[in-house]
This record gives sequence, C-alpha cells and structure tokens, in this order.
Amino acid sequence: MDETMRMKLKQLRLWWLLENWDTWLARSRKSRSSAVQLLTDIINEEYRCRQQRALAFRLKRARIPEPYVMATYPFAKQPRLDRKKVLGIYDSFDYIEKRRDIVLCGPTSVGKSGLATAYLTRAIERGCRGRFVKFVDLIAELYASIADHTQKKVLRRYARFDCLLIDEMGYIEIEPTQAGLFFTLMQTRHKRRTTIITSNLGFGEWNSLFRNEHLTAALLARLTETSYVFNMIKCRPIRTVLEKDL
Repeated sequence: MDETMRMKLKQLRLWWLLENWDTWLARSRKSRSSAVQLLTDIINEEYRCRQQRALAFRLKRARIPEPYVMATYPFAKQPRLDRKKVLGIYDSFDYIEKRRDIVLCGPTSVGKSGLATAYLTRAIERGCRGRFVKFVDLIAELYASIADHTQKKVLRRYARFDCLLIDEMGYIEIEPTQAGLFFTLMQTRHKRRTTIITSNLGFGEWNSLFRNEHLTAALLARLTETSYVFNMIKCRPIRTVLEKDL
C-alpha cells in the first residue's frame, strides 16, 4: 500500500481495512468471488470491528469495577430470588425500553452488585451509555459541586446516562443538602432514563439515611411507581462463587 492510500484510509478512519489491506488484497487475487461480494465482506468486517471498538469504549467509560454477567450469576445461592422474573426483565430489555428502574435490597454479600452490573452491562452491549458509581462517591461529587457552583453541570451529566447504576446506597450518613441533590437527580431521571440501585437498607429504613420523611416518601413513590424491586436474603457469601467474564 502506498502512503497516499494509507493517508486516505486514516482520514476515513477505516482502521480495520488499514491493518488488513495486504491480507484482503491477497485474498482477492485468489478468490473467485465477485467484486460486489468482496466489497460486502470488507464492509461487514469493518462494521463489526467498529462496533467492537465502540462497545469497548462504552464499557471503559462506564467504570465498571468487576465485569459480572448474567450467564454466570449463581442463582442457586439465592433460592428465594425469582429467577424467571430476573431473566425475563433481562431478556426483554424493557427496563431500558420502558425506562423502568431496578432496586435490589439486601444485606452485604448476597449478590446485589453482581446482578445490578449484569443489567448495566446488558444495556451497554445494546448500545446504551451507562455508568457505575458508588453511592458514597456520587454523594461526594454532588456535594463538592456546591463549592464551585457546578451542581447543574454535574446533575446534567449523570442525568444523561441511559442506564445509571448507583451501588451500595445506605452505608453512610448524608446531610440535608446532599439528600436534596440526590433527590433532584432521581427526579430528573424519573421515567426518562433507567436507574439501578443496590442498597443494604430496606425501604422502611431509607428515612434513617435521608433524615427527611417528606423527601424519602417522595423518592420511594417515584421509585416504586414503575420499578422492579428485588429483596435478597442473607446466605453464604456469594462473592466467592460469582464468576467473572474475563
């Protein structure tokens, strides 16, 4: 390949064809396929590689700490979990298409984060913009935005994710201002985007976290209106058996 052609492929961002030019040139000389078939094959391969790069980029931006997937979720360790419902929601993809939230409540080490991550990963694989964030980190970022007057910018950024996973809600105490910012974010996303929440607190304990009965009631009303709720029981530590898709 001469430098002119190399430059053109780079400008067109046809990276796969640039890397495989010599291979396909040799194949075309040996093949009896028509020019149309050859071009079709090249375009299909370029498209496939571009989709893979886009997916890898979305997964990286989502900041998922551990790549749990539904195929390896150990349902046997959660016998009371409605497996049919879990998989039905996952397969139908209506939690994204109908913009329904998912809330998973239960004590530590019952598999809440793994299941939530599987739903988030599914959304990203289907082309959605997703993000994983710990509740404590989200609250800290929202609170810090007050000092530099960037609340609207931060809220707008989190509001735009098609699927937002807020993990481990309930492990810290928060101030009224922080609770108000969190409520604003949830209100903005309500029925517009999908939010997945994992919490070690049952709904009846959320008021101890937000310390505002009216705000808690309003938040729960929005979440339970259209969300899928799973209450998960204590069992043998599920983290030791939850396989990862590496």
